[in-house]
Amino acid sequence: MLLYNHLSIMNKEILFTAIRAALEAGAAIMKVYTDPNADFEIEKKADNSPLTLADRKSHAVIAAHLAETPYPLLSEEGAKTAWEIRKEWPELWIVDPLDGTKEFIKRNGEFTVNIAYVKEGVPEAGVIYIPVKQELYFADCSLGAYKVSHISQLEANTLEELIARSERIPYEKRHTPSDTFLIVASRSHLTSETEAYIRKMEEKYPKVETVSKGSSLKLCLIAEGNADVYPRFAPTMEWDTAAGHAIIRAAGKEVYHAETMQPLTYNKENLLNPWFIAE
Repeated sequence: MLLYNHLSIMNKEILFTAIRAALEAGAAIMKVYTDPNADFEIEKKADNSPLTLADRKSHAVIAAHLAETPYPLLSEEGAKTAWEIRKEWPELWIVDPLDGTKEFIKRNGEFTVNIAYVKEGVPEAGVIYIPVKQELYFADCSLGAYKVSHISQLEANTLEELIARSERIPYEKRHTPSDTFLIVASRSHLTSETEAYIRKMEEKYPKVETVSKGSSLKLCLIAEGNADVYPRFAPTMEWDTAAGHAIIRAAGKEVYHAETMQPLTYNKENLLNPWFIAE
């Protein structure tokens, strides 16, 4: 195990390790996704399905990289660690090696690799990579939030070099109409409660539009400032949101419990998230 000097949030080298892990995991997923012999009609959870294969390959790459850091790993694909052990973890990684299973199977490209660093229940740093689009989001609450386009491998040698070729988010000027209140919703999980929330916003704002996105792209839109709110009134797990929540926090926004209005917390005994609103 490599030893690092602890900074107030996290060591820059450790964040750089997470970025490298996400990019290499994305490459592993793409080998499966673009395999001409891959049969996407196989039941999605079957051991020989492209989804299961891509999930496992991505997890193996990420786990190997993050093993070089001082923090334990909680992963959607990995072994579920007992609460009696997890509750002793003040710092940890929360990872979804392939977020957006329906998007992967539908082959619409809207799936991501999610890696979050969580300290005392708070997501302090995050990385989201979109392999098909070759777009990378990364953030640390002490450094800010950034986006890099057209990236499939890490050519920068340091985090500072990568930041220099990145765009700071939220953007100074949003890429969507400024006179429109834009709600981002789940492409696969549009519930009656979400539809009711949309109707409520339509009563409040003169012009409201809804855009559907898969996986963590919804949280990325909020971080960019290209959407105003993401209401989620359907089940999600901590690994679905931790990385995006860190990026949103670093961009000056928040993800909060829909009822208590308190920010979501992580590494809970029950890893199911409450209903939430990101804005």
